Amino acid sequence: MKVLFLTHRLPYAPNRGDRVRAFHILRTLTAHVDVEVVSFVHDRAEQEHAEAMRREGIRVTALAAPWLRNRVRAAAALLTSRPLTHILLDAPELTSTLARIVQQCPPDVVLAYCSGMARLALEPPLHGIPYVLDMVDVDSLKWAALARRSRSPMRLILAREARYLARFEAYATRRASTTLVINDREKAALSRVAPGERIVVLPNGVDAEGLRPTGPAIEDPCLVFCGVMSYAPNEQAVRWFARAVWPLVKARHARARLVVVGAETTRAIKALATGDASIVVTGSVPDVRPYLSQAAVSIAPIFTSHGLQTKVLEAVAAGLPCVVTPAVLEGLPTEVRSACVAAANGEAFASEITRLLALTGAERRALALNSGVAQLDWGSAIGPLLQILTDAAAHGKAPSRVNESASSR
Repeated sequence: MKVLFLTHRLPYAPNRGDRVRAFHILRTLTAHVDVEVVSFVHDRAEQEHAEAMRREGIRVTALAAPWLRNRVRAAAALLTSRPLTHILLDAPELTSTLARIVQQCPPDVVLAYCSGMARLALEPPLHGIPYVLDMVDVDSLKWAALARRSRSPMRLILAREARYLARFEAYATRRASTTLVINDREKAALSRVAPGERIVVLPNGVDAEGLRPTGPAIEDPCLVFCGVMSYAPNEQAVRWFARAVWPLVKARHARARLVVVGAETTRAIKALATGDASIVVTGSVPDVRPYLSQAAVSIAPIFTSHGLQTKVLEAVAAGLPCVVTPAVLEGLPTEVRSACVAAANGEAFASEITRLLALTGAERRALALNSGVAQLDWGSAIGPLLQILTDAAAHGKAPSRVNESASSR
């Protein structure tokens, strides 16, 4: 079976949430079937990783998404009903690249990763090939939540995107052989806009063995947050925590430190470290494990949370209990919830952190590792995907062209 895997970001290296799932999907599929990858790349580093993938024998085409060109076109499209996501995820050579693949090595099934890539499976030259949509998260919900927390004019732009992308998600789900989501919460949300369609939960896993701590547990009152900082919910989370929670924690723990780990650090996040010596902002790091191993507690103060926070699974696997918002907790698998505690406001967040810091390092580690995180291996999590793709290739729907649907224009 030949699978064409379409991703909005190169699935390598697995150093951010959207890449991690795609990376493990690719690794699973290449062990069993013939896979060709077409990915958008957004910087020089991703281009270099594409070369590394080719050296490992993976057939991958990396298409640069022109930043200025796509944003100019997106601005011009604001008066239409087309999702801006589809314009921002585009490249001049996209159609010719897909046509060449279909002509030279036609796929039996297309796997579209996230709703931004689904439109490619619904347009020529792929529109006659059965496809599976891995929605991961319902993106329109994320944009709607961000709109509620933003100011105009961005509020209006985000609300527009949520509205038109939701229409497309419903259409794309109807045309897919199977649509995959990350947890039951996302399944319920998607079922409301696409009732009666085949929607299957394919959860995330975690490399529990690779993250398992090897050194002694940390006694110092060090907190860690991991995440790509240009992602608005992450930036909002850290800024809120620094303002509403961190002063309360420091008042109770004078030696407390907050380490913010993640690429694409914004000016606002860098300013936090400039104004407070107890906050460390690392920027991009090659491996988060050393930072997890030097922390006592992980935090995920994310209020605009949909899907599943991979950073929480990784922290628990590394032996750290986590303080999270109710929105984050709701999306977590039951196996790790015993290692997490939810707090809905600044005072509650600080109190839960203080309670965990009062434990010994060994007690905190036991709280995390005695959860069921070791059961969440990637093989079990995404093992059913191969059969889902096989069934789609044999019996899947043949999607009609996306521009036949009023939901896409």
